[in-house]
Amino acid sequence: MTFEQWMRSVLDRVEGALEQYLPAESTEPATLHQAMRYAVLGGGKRVRPLLCHAAGELTGAKAECLDAASAALEMIHVYSLVHDDMPCMDDDELRRGKPTVHVKYDEPTALLVGDALQSQAFVALTSDVLAPAQQAALVRELALASGSIGMAGGQAIDLASVGHTLTRAQLETMHRLKTGALLRAAVRMGALTGETPDAKTLQALDAYSAAVGLAFQVVDDILDVTTDSATLGKTAGKDAKDGKPTYVSIIGLDASRALAAQLRSDAHDALASFGARAQRLAELADLVVNRVS
Repeated sequence: MTFEQWMRSVLDRVEGALEQYLPAESTEPATLHQAMRYAVLGGGKRVRPLLCHAAGELTGAKAECLDAASAALEMIHVYSLVHDDMPCMDDDELRRGKPTVHVKYDEPTALLVGDALQSQAFVALTSDVLAPAQQAALVRELALASGSIGMAGGQAIDLASVGHTLTRAQLETMHRLKTGALLRAAVRMGALTGETPDAKTLQALDAYSAAVGLAFQVVDDILDVTTDSATLGKTAGKDAKDGKPTYVSIIGLDASRALAAQLRSDAHDALASFGARAQRLAELADLVVNRVS
């Protein structure tokens, strides 16, 4: 199977899992459930589910178990996007090439969509397809990654940084929380869904995740200044307009490109001990960085 075929197969599974784990549109309150499905289904790069499935191949995880973990990861990710787009946060009107939830519906609905998706993620993680010990481990990973010492904490730093100058180290800290924490959780959750990985395996996967997570944000910063809104699926140039510190604003465009390439190399190095078993993880690192090639 080629990488493209593997990716399509995983994406099809993820879409099916999200359909399964989200409440039906007809279930009351219908408008809330319609808005949840509008936010989640039929769009997005699904990087976190792809990483989860790729890491699960290392530990022999069952596909249906990875489906549940992947659905939970995507719900948490989308909840964060819905809230980030609201006027009280980033105030954006375009996401994944269509109107943001607060524009399509209204602000109270968008707030509730995010709240409900966060809860629904943990419903998916307590599915019967996962053993009780796996459920506990995965719930802990996802909760830590999405809370105040993870994604939410990174967003708090991001909001507080608008109009301020950050050092490169401060910027990296912010993005390791805001973006990197959930990407790291995706890899760890994929691995933990199969045979319990040893400490050395998790250490290597954490090093890989750190490189890929940071590369993802560096590339996003590059694309924000080099790509149009239609291609991005969200408003281009908004970081600069809003006075947000980015890698491009701090170290420049050329240095940002060089950093992304170095991080891809670091990700590959972290996988060296796994050999061919980590092929999909390596290809995903390439996919993340090649968006600016």
